Amino acid sequence: MTHEVRFQHPRYTIRRKFFRFFGDAFHLYTDEGELALYSNMKRFRLREDIRLYADDSQEQELLRISTRSIFDFAGAYDVHDSQTGEHVGTLRRAGFKSSFLRDHWTLLDNKGTEIGSLEEDSMLKALVRRYIESLAFFFPQHYHATMDDNPVAEYRQRFNPFILKLDVDFSADREGRFDKRLGIAAGVLLSAIEGRQE
Repeated sequence: MTHEVRFQHPRYTIRRKFFRFFGDAFHLYTDEGELALYSNMKRFRLREDIRLYADDSQEQELLRISTRSIFDFAGAYDVHDSQTGEHVGTLRRAGFKSSFLRDHWTLLDNKGTEIGSLEEDSMLKALVRRYIESLAFFFPQHYHATMDDNPVAEYRQRFNPFILKLDVDFSADREGRFDKRLGIAAGVLLSAIEGRQE
């Protein structure tokens, strides 16, 4: 699968196994079941640095997601195309709002201009997930990404106690405005942060 083709599918599924002590392994599959990206994210890092590879051999790096410094409490994650060196854009998490209420992210282009947002579904479900741990399992996460108030992507967590599965659907973006590299990075971040809300 070529570099370009990996980012042209309308739907993906991100899988993350729970209970890995040393880190989180993410597999990202296309809607046809092909492996598009792989990441083995180590735990216990003050500075997030997530690398996405073509497969689990980790020989060909395709995307890099990183914070700018260990003191970046606002949660701004830059996304770079590792093959071209291009700064694709930035995903900025609303700190206080995302910690205590529902998750809210701002989507920025490579010049730092706001182009859209990513938000968790309902306030009530978000609060249950954060503060009533015994019920959180019954309220899988659900997000919508919008640009100019128009939907461009949907992120829906499946009900599964052992393996986190997050379906990423770009089919609403009929004009192709949302860079799927930034959208996929958002899905990986949502999967990585899930279960360790601050």
